[in-house]
Amino acid sequence: MVKENLLEVEKHIQAACKRAGRDRSEVTLIAVSKTKPVSMLNKAYESGIREFGENKVQEMMDKYDELPSDIHWHMIGHLQRNKVKYLMGKSYLIHSVDSLRLAQEISAQSVKHGVETDILIEVNIAGEETKFGISGEETIQLVTEAAKLPNIHIQGLMTIAPYVEDPEENRMYFRKIKELSVDIADKKIDNVHMRILSMGMTGDYEVAIEEGATMVRVGTGIFGERNYGLKS
Repeated sequence: MVKENLLEVEKHIQAACKRAGRDRSEVTLIAVSKTKPVSMLNKAYESGIREFGENKVQEMMDKYDELPSDIHWHMIGHLQRNKVKYLMGKSYLIHSVDSLRLAQEISAQSVKHGVETDILIEVNIAGEETKFGISGEETIQLVTEAAKLPNIHIQGLMTIAPYVEDPEENRMYFRKIKELSVDIADKKIDNVHMRILSMGMTGDYEVAIEEGATMVRVGTGIFGERNYGLKS
C-alpha cells in the first residue's frame, strides 16, 4: 500500500510542479509518519523516502534508533521547551518554532551540545485559535530577534492551513505565506534565509506547490488514516 500511495503522491507532485512551471527538484516530500509503526516507515524507506516528519519528540527518538542513519528527521509538531534537548544532533529541521522563548532554548541547547540547528518559524496565517504559530504581523519581529541567537539558523517559514473540503480555499493562505517570505527575504537580515516554505498536507499539497511550497508534509496520503493506538 505504501509503495502504491507514494507513486500516486509523486504523480500529483509532478503535475502540480508542471502547472506552476516549477522543477520537481524544488519540492521535498516529507512523509509524516506519526503514530505509524517502524514496519511502515521501512516500506517508505525502501521506496526511496529519506525525509520523515514526526509530531512528538519521544516517538521520533524511538524511531531514530530503529531506522537507518541517512534519514532526515523533521520535527513538525508543537515543541515544548523541556523536550528540546532530546532533538540536538538528531533533528534535521525543526519546523514549529513559534516563540522567542522556544528559539532561545533551541539556541542554548545547541550551544551546550556543540551543534548547529536549522529552524523554521511557524506562522498561524489563518489566525485559527486552535492552532499554534504566531500571527503574520508578529513574524518579522520574531525572525529578527531569533536570528541574533547563536547556533541556530532560520531557513524559512512553516504553516498549517485550515482543514477544508476544497483545497482551493487554502490558496490565499499559501499565497500570503509566500508573500511574507519574500518580504522577509527583502530585508536581508543576517542569519535568515527564506529558502524553505513548509506548507501543504495530504488534502491541499498540490495547491501549496502551485503557490511556492518547497516542502510538503504528507501523512495520510502515504500511510493511510492514523491509528493513535498503534505502537511502533
